[in-house]
Amino acid sequence: MISDPRHIRISDYQYDLPDERIAKFPIAGRDHSKLLVYNKGEVGEDVFYHLPDYLPKGALMVFNNTKVIHARMHFRKADANGEPTGALIEVFLLEPAEPADYEQMFQTTGHCAWYCLVGNLKKWKEGPLMREIRIKNSVLRVSATRGPIHGTSHRIDFSWEVVSEESSLHSKISFAEILDVMGELPIPPYLNRETQDSDKTTYQTVYSKIKGSVAAPTAGLHFTPEVLADLDAHGIEREELTLHVGAGTFKPVKSEEMEGHEMHTEYISVRRQTIAKLLNHDCQAIAVGTTSVRTLESLYYMGLKLMANPDLTEDQLHVSQWEPYETSHTVAPVTALETLASWMDARGLEVLHSSTQIIICPGYDYKIVRMLVTNFHQPQSTLLLLVSAFVGGDWHKIYDYALAHDFRFLSYGDSSLLIP
Repeated sequence: MISDPRHIRISDYQYDLPDERIAKFPIAGRDHSKLLVYNKGEVGEDVFYHLPDYLPKGALMVFNNTKVIHARMHFRKADANGEPTGALIEVFLLEPAEPADYEQMFQTTGHCAWYCLVGNLKKWKEGPLMREIRIKNSVLRVSATRGPIHGTSHRIDFSWEVVSEESSLHSKISFAEILDVMGELPIPPYLNRETQDSDKTTYQTVYSKIKGSVAAPTAGLHFTPEVLADLDAHGIEREELTLHVGAGTFKPVKSEEMEGHEMHTEYISVRRQTIAKLLNHDCQAIAVGTTSVRTLESLYYMGLKLMANPDLTEDQLHVSQWEPYETSHTVAPVTALETLASWMDARGLEVLHSSTQIIICPGYDYKIVRMLVTNFHQPQSTLLLLVSAFVGGDWHKIYDYALAHDFRFLSYGDSSLLIP
């Protein structure tokens, strides 16, 4: 047990990952990827489509149904005549500013604002950025105006109007449609290549539904309709929740000790029926991916907050980075989630909308997740810390085996099933 996880040294989670082991593209059949099976200290391998054979009948398996948006937008500086002829500027969407709700954001027409990262910022001193695009047989001019700094990002205000002679269809054109036309899918930077048309399909899970992520929950990329049907046939109950994956998932740990690393806030949506299913399974679940882990484990701490103060709002249920480590938690997960469920019922909430910054690293006591399906993660990453915490520090055995047996790594790589 780590006495204080803030003092974990990230250099202890280094391994040599040759570039040729990073999968630049997925294999042709999603479910034909390799599957490493770690079962109580023993390591073996199979193919992914045999995953259901390793799961206990009647178990609950939880998926993150977020959908990756075309978050990378390119503009040019407008000249004195308002024409887009200047420097090329990249705007990378991070999270909605106005409206702040994801669903409302993608339906908005005419104007919206996001918090964004800006590439080539030094070339954008002042004035708007411009780009013309064609949608529904009309030409639109989309402009971006820089606002105040927001942490490590900027507020960017977007507006769009029709500039062709056709009718004013812009009132019916949503920001979601604009992104679909002018945005690019933001594949991970470590792939070291441009986004291709094939990524629009392969970098989404087959069950993705709710737009909002700037990175895919990649553990889910191996699932096919056939594997999902096989899970059903094996008596595995499936449930979905939503965590919108932020750019922070690629943020390297630069501090020597973890206390110097700040986790980005991630926004979650969990249905009341999902909590009911967790309670029906004694709050034990198989998580598909680290995003599902962070959401499920955060629910426990939200329940604890409500036990202390039942008058909190959804926003006040936010789980801070080090919250799980600040006191010992002996409350049973069922009790915590029953409290959360009762609180939702009292407010007539069918869906819980809140946020989390939880960091899961060695020293963490898992409350809900009992098995984990996940890919192989970058050296010195918070995701590797999460895996180490799950397998009791035994991550070297898993990664040494994967490196020695031709497993493919990172987002488009192979998969693992971890049973501690």
